[in-house]
Amino acid sequence: MQRRHFLAITGASALLPALPAWALTDASAKKLVDALVNDVNKVITSGKSEQAMYSEFARIFARYSDTSYISAYAMGADGRTASKAQKRAFSDAFQSYIARKYGRRFREFIGGRLEVKSVRRVKNWYEVDTTAFLQGEAPFTVTFHVSNRTGRDLFFNMFIEGINLLLTERAEVGALIDRNGGNIDGMIRDLKTSG
Repeated sequence: MQRRHFLAITGASALLPALPAWALTDASAKKLVDALVNDVNKVITSGKSEQAMYSEFARIFARYSDTSYISAYAMGADGRTASKAQKRAFSDAFQSYIARKYGRRFREFIGGRLEVKSVRRVKNWYEVDTTAFLQGEAPFTVTFHVSNRTGRDLFFNMFIEGINLLLTERAEVGALIDRNGGNIDGMIRDLKTSG
């Protein structure tokens, strides 16, 4: 296991308690995920082209997720050496990459649906479990972690069938940085065509 991957796994729990609850409640966490699910379902059933769907998923990701937290987490320790311009460029490229990658996954939901099943408080944030019902497949769980660290209710992590978005993307970005010999600009260029 590379040092970067070990730090990604062990550092995950250390970051989460820093997310304050403020006025976040079960109801507001559920409301956020209900709205997100409704928007995703609308795109899935829209009949738009794949490229148009990815643009919509990018908009949804920007609207409902804590993009600054997710992109900073994905960049990990390498973010400390990045300039402000590089962090901005990475955040933009990362948002488009996420839309392409998870947009392809959400396309599997065509003809199916997501339903919110439960909400529970975990330390300073909420875990919202949804069930995905897809045609010809057994139902499975999609879980969102919601906080309002920014003053807005936003999700900062997502699990699809147990796959952790934060840890997965930190490993992916780390691999791109390694492939580029530690060059952040090279990683950003690669990220623009990944997903």
